[in-house]
Amino acid sequence: MAPVFHIALRTDWEAAQRTGAYTVSTRDRSLAEVGFIHASRADQWTGVRDRFYADVTEPLVLLEIDTRLLDVPVVEEPAAPGAEETFPHIYGRLPVSAVVRALPLGGSPTPAPTAPTAPKALTAPTAPATAPHTAPSATPRASGSDSFTRVYFREVFFNVALVCLVLLAGTAGMLVGQAAGDLGAALGGCGGLLVGGVVAVAAYRRRHRAPV
Repeated sequence: MAPVFHIALRTDWEAAQRTGAYTVSTRDRSLAEVGFIHASRADQWTGVRDRFYADVTEPLVLLEIDTRLLDVPVVEEPAAPGAEETFPHIYGRLPVSAVVRALPLGGSPTPAPTAPTAPKALTAPTAPATAPHTAPSATPRASGSDSFTRVYFREVFFNVALVCLVLLAGTAGMLVGQAAGDLGAALGGCGGLLVGGVVAVAAYRRRHRAPV
C-alpha cells in the first residue's frame, strides 16, 4: 500500500516522540474519542490542510506513514456518511517508528518556500539518515509543502511512466504477433501487457520498499 499522510500539531508530534506513539485522531480530537486516526493519500492532504487547518497559527507537521510498518488496520472509508470520497483511517495507535518522514508545514495554507535543512527535533527515530527535511531559515518562514509538492509530482510522473511502459509493451507485443494474423496480434498484445505489468509492479515495489 502507498504511504499515507497525517497533519499534526508539532507539539503533539514531539510528545509522541517522547512516548513512542501518536494518539491524536484529528484537530482537537483524540484517538480515544474517535476510534481511529484520520489520514490522507498523497493527493488529499493539501485539501485537508486548507479546509481544516487554515486558521491554525502554531507550527504543523506532515507525517508520512509507511503502512507496512503498522500493526493495526488501515481502512479506506468516507469522511462522513453518504460522502463519495474515501480517506484512509488508522484503527489504532501510530508508532513513531512507522513515520518515515516529518515535514514542517507552518501554520499557513500557503507558506513561503525555504531552503531544505535537517532539523533533528522533527526526525522520527527510525527515519533514514538521508531523508529530506525543511526547517526555519534566515529569510522566509519555515515550510515543507513546496519540497513535498515536488515529491508528490515526481510520484505522479513515475506512476504515469509505469502506465506508459505497460501500454508500450502491449503495443510492441501486438505488432510482433501481427505476423501470425489477428489471433497472433491479440495474443501478442496480451503477452506484452502481462510482461509490462510485471515490470511495472516490480519497479513500483522497488520504489516503495520499506526503508532499512
